[in-house]
Amino acid sequence: MTKRNIAVEPVPEDLTPDSGQSTADLELQEQIRQRAYELYEQRGKEDGFAEQDWLQAEAELTHTNALKAAA
Repeated sequence: MTKRNIAVEPVPEDLTPDSGQSTADLELQEQIRQRAYELYEQRGKEDGFAEQDWLQAEAELTHTNALKAAA
């Protein structure tokens, strides 16, 4: 089985650790990235849905974090 290379966009400069971005924000970005990849895998690794996967992952995780903060 050949491992497929997936284009990963570089982290924008304003999200690098020395940009003043909090560790929590960087951790959230990584969680979103991982969840978006899970969605990609669940779809059978079909290309063309990167933005949709990212937005869905972001919505799921920010909603989850908001619920935790409210508790």
